[in-house]
Amino acid sequence: TGEIPPEIGNLTNLEWLILSNNQLTGEIPSEVGNLTNLRNLKIYDNQLTGSIPSEIWNLTNLTRLSLQDNQLTGSIPIEIGNLTNLTWFALQQNQLTGSIPSEIGNLTNLSSLHLGHNLLTGEIPETICDGVNWGANSQLYLTDNRLCAPYPSCTEDYLGEQNTNDCPQG
Repeated sequence: TGEIPPEIGNLTNLEWLILSNNQLTGEIPSEVGNLTNLRNLKIYDNQLTGSIPSEIWNLTNLTRLSLQDNQLTGSIPIEIGNLTNLTWFALQQNQLTGSIPSEIGNLTNLSSLHLGHNLLTGEIPETICDGVNWGANSQLYLTDNRLCAPYPSCTEDYLGEQNTNDCPQG
């Protein structure tokens, strides 16, 4: 248990940071954004709170970002579109709100996108289908959110249950 110290940002040559299953609490320090050589950031299955630091969206060398199974809040910003090298993006099992930004379509190298079990709302942007062929060799996980129709055709097999109580009735 404990928190991630801000001094983590001093490890500027780090390429992999894996702090999973450690019962970590508190927020992810913004100093993680100093780790510009990071390719793999895994801080899943902890008890982290707060929003994802905006500095993470500037780590353009990331290929894997796994922050699932925490208690993170806030939304996915349009800056997600900066992480064009991502192949694996996992934020499921948090308390994220807001909509999925259309900039998700910039992530044309994605093969796994896990956003299920959050409080995401609105319509799924059509751009989620850009450049990614969701199917046998890829994973798309959107179940248990509050996402509204119309759903992009590439997502129809991956929606699972959605709470549509707050969606416009049309």
